[in-house]
Amino acid sequence: MEYLRAFIVGGLICVIGQILIDKTQLTPARILVGYVTAGVILSALGLYGPLVEFAGGGASVPLSGFGHLLAQGVREAVDEKGLLGVLTGGFTAAAAGITAAMFFGFIVAMIGKPKSKN
Repeated sequence: MEYLRAFIVGGLICVIGQILIDKTQLTPARILVGYVTAGVILSALGLYGPLVEFAGGGASVPLSGFGHLLAQGVREAVDEKGLLGVLTGGFTAAAAGITAAMFFGFIVAMIGKPKSKN
């Protein structure tokens, strides 16, 4: 049942993104930034946490989950360090994911060969 909930919620998040790509003039980059921002806002309102508890990876893996992670990191850092936590909390919470993305991106860039679009 856990996998089904993750599949449905993650799929719905992806369907919303695909609809935005197909039916609006928004660029994929703006949609991705919108997802991260929506994750931060929904987390600040206390709505994204219960969704992550319900759907697990279906809600925490998409970019909205990254926004939720940033917001949670800032919240915890502000509780511990005060106002300085606003600047450091998001980076501390997301450091492992950002590092992994950079590392694997570098590996793929070293292995792959760029092709001309002509």
